[in-house]
This record gives sequence, structure tokens and C-alpha cells, in this order.
Amino acid sequence: MIEKSEREQIIALIKREVVPAIGCTEPIAVALCVARATELLGHRPQRINVWLSANILKNAMGVGIPGTGGMIGLPIAIALGALVGKSAYQLEVLKDTTPAAVEEGKRLIDEKIISIALKEQIEEKLYIEVSCEAASHSATAIISGGHTRFVFESRDGQVILDHRTGTHEEDEEKAPELTLRKVFEFADTAPLDEIAFIQEARQLNKNAAEQSFKGCYGHELGRTLRNSDSSHSFLSKFMGNNTFTHILSYTSGACDARMAGAKIPVMSNSGSGNQGIAATVPVVVYAEDNHKTEEELTRALVLSHLTAIYIKQSLGRLSALCGCVVAATGSSCGITYLMGGRYEQVSYAVQNMIATLTGMICDGAKPSCALKLTSGVSTAVLSAILAMEQKCVTPVEGIVEGNVDRSIRNLTHIGSVGMNETDKMVLDIMTHKQD
Repeated sequence: MIEKSEREQIIALIKREVVPAIGCTEPIAVALCVARATELLGHRPQRINVWLSANILKNAMGVGIPGTGGMIGLPIAIALGALVGKSAYQLEVLKDTTPAAVEEGKRLIDEKIISIALKEQIEEKLYIEVSCEAASHSATAIISGGHTRFVFESRDGQVILDHRTGTHEEDEEKAPELTLRKVFEFADTAPLDEIAFIQEARQLNKNAAEQSFKGCYGHELGRTLRNSDSSHSFLSKFMGNNTFTHILSYTSGACDARMAGAKIPVMSNSGSGNQGIAATVPVVVYAEDNHKTEEELTRALVLSHLTAIYIKQSLGRLSALCGCVVAATGSSCGITYLMGGRYEQVSYAVQNMIATLTGMICDGAKPSCALKLTSGVSTAVLSAILAMEQKCVTPVEGIVEGNVDRSIRNLTHIGSVGMNETDKMVLDIMTHKQD
């Protein structure tokens, strides 16, 4: 069993990375930064200048903003951050949004007081800089390296906080050195009362899926798949009513609602609500459909979320690689565990996932992310089934190595380094579309 001190470090890591969020985390992080700059200013801004890294810009262009009645993109997120945002709420910064605030936000946009630009010559992929002005005062806030990680604050030229070249308080907590085996051992042996908190992810993310079935969100993939059990449904001929379709419908449904801007909180993972959904919902649905115990589900959820966190440690918060690859790999581990798999089978599931989904690009957060999540989760289930049949992609195939941790490093190196030019091209295409 892992020593208590190391368990405490791992638990602290999970609690930092698995947190509630309302709305897509990139525009919400921008709203958070605007809210903080406004608080520092102490006045309603008369001018708001925002500079963003390419990855933030890419992920904030096409998603709905919660509580706005379907409005999309950064301008309304920025306006609401200034009007009703509270930085203490972190990734729930816009939860106080009202229809009146939305109307006022529209007026701010019409007044053209908001400027949005690409921050040039930075290497950090998660970077948000906001400067607010009112009368003769100004204030600046910068988020970098994490969706809630403030590294700089100033008012009227006086520096209040500056961690741009130093170590942020969050980073001072020693991050445990993880391997897939250690991740599995922790999930399998940690005292149940120490990890029961992960059940909150189950409650939030399953509720998000169920709420999505009551409305018409995005491409309605979740509702469409949920109706596949109907004798009148075209899908019934192909999908049927079974655990597999339940997993797909609940996972895509939660994503449908979130990407459309539904004011429904989800539990995120490593700064992404979609990753939180993909790491949670498939595991929950499989467990409930197959009458697994609460302990089995709790341990499977911890395994899923911690696997995703482990992979993201070397991939980075934002990358050219679609986050569903990471989160679905976690859920494949969780499902394998619920099927009775042990470490060997879990490692097989990871190898199978890496052999299949490596290279899936991230072309921004948007309603069609539900399709990508569904693709990832479909592969997660198939990889788990193959793993339980003792079938695993071999080291002579593609980027997979005999050591599963090296395979993970190969995946993350491709995503964080090898696909950088792909990322630039994707952004160029997204920003130069023709009607």
C-alpha cells in the first residue's frame, strides 16, 4: 500500500485538478481574468483590452456562454466577467449571470469598449492578459499555466502580485511522481473514506447529462442516441438499447449542454469540463447498468480521473491533441477495472487507446466536441473489452512500446511538441474561413 504521506499528496493533486466548472473553461478563464482585473480597478471598466495565447483563442471562439440564452464566444464572456464576475468563484465565475446582466453586456459590446488580440511571442499555450481602464485608473491581471493560476496583478502601475518568473503557490505543493502502476495501486488500495469525495463528480456530471435530455442543445447527439431504443428510431436498427448506447448518450449529452452554454455545473479534470465528463460518465453508466458496488465505482472513478491527470502532466493543459484522447483513456481504465481487470489489463487498455486515438486534433471547443467525445468513449469501451480478452497492441506496432509509461510519453510528446505546426495551421484555418 502507498504510504500515507504520498497518498495525501495524490489526494491533494486530485482535489486541485478535479473541480466544478460552469461553461467551457477557456472563455470562463478569460471571464475570470476580466473579473479579477475589474476588482483590482475598483470601478466599472470603460475600456477592456484582452491578449490571449493562440490555444485560448482557438478554444473560446465557438462555444456558448452560460446564462446568455445561446450567445457564443469571447465578447459576452468578457462583458459579463466585468459586470457580474467574481474571481472567488474560480471556474464558476459567471454563476451570478442574470438576463439583465446579459442585456447590459450586449450594450458594452455595442459600445466597442472591448479589444481582443493574439498575444505574440509567447511559448505558454495557456495565457490570458487583461487590462481594464476607467477614468484615470488602470489594472492588469494575467493568468498563465493554469485556468485559475494568476501570475500577475497590478493597479495604477503598482505591482501587487508577480509570479511570472517565480513559483506560484499552487506549484509549491510537491506533485507526486506518478506511474500507471502507482495510479492503479492508489485507486485500488486507498482507504475508501479518503477518496469518497470523487462521488461528487458522479453526481454533477450525470446530472448534466440528464439535464441535457430535457432541452435542445448543440447537435443533440445525446438525445439522438438516447432515443435509439425506440422501435421507431432509425438508430434502433444499429444501436439498440444497451450499456454501450447508454454510455455514449449520457457522455455526449453532457457535452451537448456544456458546449451550448447551459448553466449547468460539471466536474472538470485538468482544467477541462469535457475531460471531466469523459473521465466520469462512461464509468458511472457502466457501473450502474451492471450493478457494481459503491466502492467499486468510487475506485474506478479515482482510477479514471487520476490516469487522465497523470497523462496531462506531461501533455500540458492545452495542446493540439484533443483532450478526449486523454480523458477517454482514463475512462477505459475505469471500465476495465469494473470488468474485473487488474493492473495488467488496465495497462493493456491504455496501450490499445494510444494505438488508436493518437493524432486526433483539437480544433477548438464547440458543439461538435460531443462527436469527438463519443468517438473517444467508443474506443474506450472497445479497448477495455480487448484488454479483458488479454489482447493488447504489441510494441512492434506504431508508437506503442513494451513499457506503458513510455507509450504515454510518446503520446504526450507528439501532442505537446510534434503537433505544434498542426496547431498553428488549425488556428489559421479557423481564423480565415470564407463564407
